[in-house]
Amino acid sequence: MNTGAPLVHRTVLLQEAVEALAIKADGVYVDATFGRGGHSRQILARLGPQGRLIALDRDPTAIAAGKALAAEDGRFVLRHAAFSALAATLDELAIEQVDGVLLDIGVSSPQLDEAARGFSFRFDAPLDMRMDTSRGETAAAWLASASQQEIERVVRDYGEERFAHAIAKAVVAARAECSIATTGQFAALVEKAVRTREPGQHPATRSFQALRIYINQELEELSLTLPQCVARLAPGGRLVVISFHSLEDRIVKRFMREQAQPPQLPARLPVRAAELPEPSLRLVGKPVYPAAAEIVANSRARSAVMRIAEKRKPACCG
Repeated sequence: MNTGAPLVHRTVLLQEAVEALAIKADGVYVDATFGRGGHSRQILARLGPQGRLIALDRDPTAIAAGKALAAEDGRFVLRHAAFSALAATLDELAIEQVDGVLLDIGVSSPQLDEAARGFSFRFDAPLDMRMDTSRGETAAAWLASASQQEIERVVRDYGEERFAHAIAKAVVAARAECSIATTGQFAALVEKAVRTREPGQHPATRSFQALRIYINQELEELSLTLPQCVARLAPGGRLVVISFHSLEDRIVKRFMREQAQPPQLPARLPVRAAELPEPSLRLVGKPVYPAAAEIVANSRARSAVMRIAEKRKPACCG
């Protein structure tokens, strides 16, 4: 059931992310997570007539929301695809290199606020959780067939939930009596299994997060996408990533750090430092966090962190 309230999406770190891309008027950019188009509209506002913006999103409702923009602006192309299809999408459009890629990872406000999507325990709704509702297995279907060990692993690893064993055991016992088909059923099960919880946090918060990340393969998608971004960036091009969860940010931080260092060669290999291959990326500044005013205006911004890296130019080119 929908509350009837308008589904407003406040784009987190909007100006900061667009500034970080260092947009050139005639450049080619990728917004790999279109959402409701907050970042895309700001990027288009800074592009000249020769500039191009390619946007991707795996959510059909996001694609529907962006159709009007795609129809009215010839510089803008929108594709229904996960961001792991970035390279394939650029190949389809015959684009070899781009000047910047933006990834705004995680669930959007409309996804959380639309009850039927099943992302939130605030509503009793079908336990779906798919970002792309046109394909894949729902959370309810997975809970109906997964083993207790598998459920425990997902809740522990993706939700960092210390009561994962008790939750998995409760799920298996409950589904023997009736199917776990709604968010309300799952939240109630978790609430009984979790003995203590941090003040202000619902007992089911971590478990809902874990299911969402697993069902959408969010960490795997991110790990597949980051190397594609670097491979398709032109020298001097920027990679900008906004994360909302420590597991995601850990992947981004480690990837950027590794790409900003010379390759690790076997010990005792007779290679001088000057002969080592150049790193792919240069880290740009420190991590960026939302200002206090943004967090007050949008509480969902509080966990956001943005990291920026730039594709190095070949040494011969300065």
